[in-house]
Amino acid sequence: MISTGELQMEQKIIQHQRKRLKIKELKKFDLDLGFGIEYEKSLANILKMGKVEVKTERDKWFNTRNIAIELSYYGKKSGLAVTEADWWAHILTLDDKIRGVILLPVERLKKIVKNSVKSGSGKIVMGGDDEASELALIPLKDLANEI
Repeated sequence: MISTGELQMEQKIIQHQRKRLKIKELKKFDLDLGFGIEYEKSLANILKMGKVEVKTERDKWFNTRNIAIELSYYGKKSGLAVTEADWWAHILTLDDKIRGVILLPVERLKKIVKNSVKSGSGKIVMGGDDEASELALIPLKDLANEI
């Protein structure tokens, strides 16, 4: 989120750029800045006011190129099947470092999972502790293609 101090700094940068840019380029820069600020605020609102389900995927995704999304646990619906969140954040870690975050509306993710499994690209497996979780293994490419 942009603070007042950061906004003032950005305004100073714009003033400096005005000295260096042609008018046509400046108008595009101003439009791009406004566009960026608008979506920074949108993301901040999602994180502050929206309900976000956060899951972390450890190292295995890097080699398999799949993420695992829990659908049930010991035969009872769980995870994506029952979340009341509006957004789903899937954090991808490798060697205990965050490599990226996938953030999708829950309803969009449900459609992606359904389409991936239906097409045969994704699959349903049992896994987790005691193989008690029903998981949808969804290729990262399916996520990227469906966004």
